[in-house]
Amino acid sequence: MSSDATAGADRAQATDADHRLAADLATQTGALLVELRRKHRFDTAEPADDELRRTGDRLAQEFLAGALAEARPGDAVLSEEAPDDLRRLHAQRVWIIDPLDGTRQYGEEGRSDWGVHVALAVDGTPVAGAVALPGEGVTLSTADPPPLPPVAEMAGRPRRVIASRSRPGPDARGVAAALDAELVALGSVGAKTAAVIRGEVDAYVHSGGQSEWDSAAPVAVALACGLHASRLDGRALRYNRPDVELPDLLICHPELAAAALAAAAAVATPAS
Repeated sequence: MSSDATAGADRAQATDADHRLAADLATQTGALLVELRRKHRFDTAEPADDELRRTGDRLAQEFLAGALAEARPGDAVLSEEAPDDLRRLHAQRVWIIDPLDGTRQYGEEGRSDWGVHVALAVDGTPVAGAVALPGEGVTLSTADPPPLPPVAEMAGRPRRVIASRSRPGPDARGVAAALDAELVALGSVGAKTAAVIRGEVDAYVHSGGQSEWDSAAPVAVALACGLHASRLDGRALRYNRPDVELPDLLICHPELAAAALAAAAAVATPAS
């Protein structure tokens, strides 16, 4: 079975209601966070506001936890903002959520590169998910995956590889060099993945550590759209594991996957 067919089969493990629930909850949580931010008065002398960040994290977690408990009482939940209930390891269906992805950006006036992640993993595979970008008024989801822009449309601009603003790492630089691409930075994982889905950049490369809630929803949406998503060595991304850290990630247009993976391998094993 091809990788595209496998992604389609995995996605089918979720119901239409699961796909819609992920989209609705991400959108509703985003609206809550936008309203909280609107009411907050930023101090121009201190643009990064920790109180707003803490309140946003808490309210988003409370809303999502309550909504999932009501809508899917039999499913497990793994969240960045809640203690890890290891009973999830024995569950087939696990919702993996990041109630506020890009908390630092959320606490800075004028930033829109933050989001809400809601994903459902079945047997470790992210099969449904949504990434809300409330600052843009957009939710990308597996309920209605946006089509990838044709390669011809992307050919009219320089190639770009997106990476962490604070930790681009040698892998991202190596892939960018191999693709003759400009290396650019953006905030949250969801915003970076959205840039690939929209065709604004060609690849998102990360190394140096992330947690499952960072990438589960973005990966679910990316796969549903037809993008390549894997570890930097090409292995499949697996979720609901005892160790929730995922060290690295590649999301890119499928036509660039082989070149990007080869470049990442060359960085990992430099010639002697």
